[in-house]
Amino acid sequence: MRIHRITDLTADGLADYSRLTDVALRRVSEPEGGLYIAESSKVITRALAAGHRPRSVLLQEQWLADIEPLLAGYPDVPVFVGERGVLEELTGYHLHRGALAAMHRPVLPDPADLLRDARRVVVLEDIVDHTNVGAIFRSVAGLGADAVLVSPRCADPLYRRSVRVSMGTVLQVPWTRIPEWDEAAPILHDAGFEIAALALADDAVELAAYASDAPERVALVLGSEGDGLSRRALAAADTVVTIPMLHGVDSLNVASASAVALWALTR
Repeated sequence: MRIHRITDLTADGLADYSRLTDVALRRVSEPEGGLYIAESSKVITRALAAGHRPRSVLLQEQWLADIEPLLAGYPDVPVFVGERGVLEELTGYHLHRGALAAMHRPVLPDPADLLRDARRVVVLEDIVDHTNVGAIFRSVAGLGADAVLVSPRCADPLYRRSVRVSMGTVLQVPWTRIPEWDEAAPILHDAGFEIAALALADDAVELAAYASDAPERVALVLGSEGDGLSRRALAAADTVVTIPMLHGVDSLNVASASAVALWALTR
């Protein structure tokens, strides 16, 4: 490994970690497409397994042995090593998960290519909480859906908190961005998907009834935390599906609802 002991916080290569926000990393002009931060050895392992390329790694001395085998195929990637206090000063937070890696963002696939062999997909419309996005990806991975499609205004799945909450599954679940509904709905329909909006509506079908005779291909649409699905999403939907609730509760948190709905559809 190309190990560099940190003696100067302004040294070349450290700017990726020096209090840059996730938004700033995504807008890095070089490399094209920007970067994201993978936090912990487990997440770095999943990122590498997904074919993502590391630009550099930052860690404390004690984690070198864990990282070395992961970087066997990347001998030219610099590994920056520093004391805990130095790394906290550099990043602005405590590195309690072992290591950070600045990873090149992968090129997102075309939605049509992603849908070609899929049967169950989840569409996230304007979900803004990164924790919810990460939790939904974890449900998708654990309950067997094939891919995730995210709207133009949905939170970034590669934001550090999303990656962490998902336990790195955002790096193994296929996903991509889709355009607005006037273009996205035809893409889904052309691929043979029925669009099922998870929402409250007087004419909604209860989840159990829908799941008992679900179409071969279903795109389950989940809406934002506050307002739910937009009118355009509901207009694009072929069916509105609801999870029956008790004791005056009208709905679940969107991440919890995703797990319940996916379990029903994939059981």
